Amino acid sequence: MTSITIFLNVLLLSLTTTNIQARNNLNTNKLRENVLLIIIDDLRHLTGKNVKLPTIEKMAANGITFENAFAQQALCAPSRNSMLTGRRPDSLRLYDFYSYWRDSVGNFTTLPQLFKQNGYDTYSVGKIFHPGASSNFSDDFPYSWTEEPYHPTTDKYKDAAVCKDKITNKLQKNLICPVDVISQPDHTLPDLQTLDYAVNILQERRNKSRPFLLAVGFHKPHIPLKYPQEYLDRVPIDKIRPPKHPNLPKTMPTVAWHPWTDVRHRDDIARLNISFPFGTMPHEWTLKIIQSYYAAAIYVDDLIESLMQHVDLKNTVVVLTSDHGWSLGENGLWAKYSNFDVALKVPLIFLIPGTKPNTISFPVELIDIFPTLAEITGLGEDIPKCTKNTDILCFEGKSLLDLATQTENDTDEEYFVISQYPRPSVYPTKNSDKPKLKNIKIMGYSIRTNNYRYTEWVSFNHTLFTKDWNKLYGLELYDHTTDPYEAYNVVSKRKYRRIRKHLSKLLSATCTIPLTRG
Repeated sequence: MTSITIFLNVLLLSLTTTNIQARNNLNTNKLRENVLLIIIDDLRHLTGKNVKLPTIEKMAANGITFENAFAQQALCAPSRNSMLTGRRPDSLRLYDFYSYWRDSVGNFTTLPQLFKQNGYDTYSVGKIFHPGASSNFSDDFPYSWTEEPYHPTTDKYKDAAVCKDKITNKLQKNLICPVDVISQPDHTLPDLQTLDYAVNILQERRNKSRPFLLAVGFHKPHIPLKYPQEYLDRVPIDKIRPPKHPNLPKTMPTVAWHPWTDVRHRDDIARLNISFPFGTMPHEWTLKIIQSYYAAAIYVDDLIESLMQHVDLKNTVVVLTSDHGWSLGENGLWAKYSNFDVALKVPLIFLIPGTKPNTISFPVELIDIFPTLAEITGLGEDIPKCTKNTDILCFEGKSLLDLATQTENDTDEEYFVISQYPRPSVYPTKNSDKPKLKNIKIMGYSIRTNNYRYTEWVSFNHTLFTKDWNKLYGLELYDHTTDPYEAYNVVSKRKYRRIRKHLSKLLSATCTIPLTRG
């Protein structure tokens, strides 16, 4: 460290008691704050207009809230690996669940690994990495974590027939699954166990000087929608509103549709005999599913409240987000597996000691979390932007601190985010939702700006990991100034020709990072 750097750090520390705190507090974070990262499975961006989530709303009111945060891919493993490495799915070559980046691409440093290498104790509790091949069947232990990651013992019952069906009066594998917790196997639920384990860590760390990073992953509202049955009372069915556009739009390209097979296969939905692949959910069941999704979200919100009671906010940076969203019948779609806003948009909140609350409307991405946390804690000063796929430690995202601490949005700069989703074919098949790499023939690349979402479905070579921008299978353009529900594809409208050309150029230029074996 040079004498100039030392002088600047001292100068910045001297300013922390003044009103110039916003940015200066963050840059002087040699104080080694603890970090709590909360990741909620399949939680879409919800507002008070949909359902009240008091804890998350309180965090948003007291923190830096990004109203337009988007995942890189609406599927668990690709999204989580992308978030935790700060790299896009194309750079990880992961679009399904079946490859581990350290073996298939390069020995890339992860977010928790960077903290571990810099003196933090790091803990994984619940679902952080997606379990299985994509995290080496170890949640990337011991690279990323100081101790072996914790998974609730009741995870093994997550898809068991434990849902009491009102029609058959039998235990089934239902989508809608309010339960009596005491009657469940082991008399508890996975997220309750995750909460208890995380609280124990926080209590044990109270008097220890060594900083820690604790990542806590709650599994609901991921399906099945299993939660304590009393939460249904907090979401009366007569207060539930159906989506404004519940049917397949005529202007949607076929390749953009997915048949939500994991929802169809649940016992209670299977008996409805919904036609495949374009059948839509009956109105009554649409309301029931939305009700249970909201109930599951409230359940997790209560768990987060219990967790936060044990967090020392004076010396802990808290980040709350989700791996991706979930469609609730919009355009006839359910679950994730698409490039629509509802499948990609997530909550993103930072609570940073000494930083005033702020709300940011510009679009940001989950790959921005890694560089942001690195800068907040002073660990990211020398980490470069990725220029090739052989860099062990680099960022494809950006730090959000400039946005987080500004008092007025800079409307001159164009902010945008990039997401993607693979397809095996134009026409929906049973593996269109989650195609394996060997079956991927089409990739939908989507760019989201303040006002537009533009998507190109292009030819993709799953062996060479190349795309052909000249071979198109579908185009979509949605104008969010008039169509926030993305129900009207205006890509063929003459008035949008200039916008389409500009976004197409921006999209292809951003998705050209070289992919070479690291």
